[in-house]
Amino acid sequence: MIIQFLKFFVFLSHSSFAAPSAKIGVKAGVLDAVLAASLPVQLLLLILLGCSVISWAIIYSKFKQFQNMQNSNQAFSDFFWKAKALENVHNKINDYSDGNLSKVFNAGYVELQRIADSSLAKNSDSENMKLSGIDNLERALQKSIGTEVSHAEARLNFLATTGSTAPFVGLLGTVIGIMSSFSNIANSGSASLAVVAPGIAEALFSTAVGLFAAIPAVVAYNYFIGRIRKIEIDLNNFGSDFLNVAKRNFFGDK
Repeated sequence: MIIQFLKFFVFLSHSSFAAPSAKIGVKAGVLDAVLAASLPVQLLLLILLGCSVISWAIIYSKFKQFQNMQNSNQAFSDFFWKAKALENVHNKINDYSDGNLSKVFNAGYVELQRIADSSLAKNSDSENMKLSGIDNLERALQKSIGTEVSHAEARLNFLATTGSTAPFVGLLGTVIGIMSSFSNIANSGSASLAVVAPGIAEALFSTAVGLFAAIPAVVAYNYFIGRIRKIEIDLNNFGSDFLNVAKRNFFGDK
């Protein structure tokens, strides 16, 4: 399995690592170096490449998720402010299921219905009932906002973990490769390039794979965190607007 993962890197770097030497007649390649590497280094490379593949899959899926979310939220916001009644918005809410503004709206609308049913059941318009209803509505909106932010943050922990640990995993492979080089020198009693090169090659390649896994993960994580902060601001603003609309139309505030 590791051979299949490494073919891509071999294609990119084979020309620089596999140049023949006229003086010593040694031709070294990345694939040969990795195949000759110790089992721990091969396992580390497999882990790093697996993390890289998973990271790119998460990056792609989150990018599509945020893109669809942005488009749906924009369309829902336009529809919400043009609608004449909250009931009309609620009836069309399934058309904006990719966004999270519609979910916050749904949470607020459902809570408003509960408040109205409770008021009718108790046949009360007291000030305490009004204040209690506003507090309940605000809590429902904040709970929904927190849920949607948490949903947007899902799987980003893997990117953060990969970005922070992959260089160290690669460094571990580097240390093992260097140790292998010194061991070969001790066993052969020679410090020729043919003896040292395999261990050095696997050491450098391990570092490169670690960076290859970490850099995109860190960049993508920071980008998505920035977008999530923007989403959170938009959700809080919409929640405040919905609460103001509810106070004016259902709780008699001017």
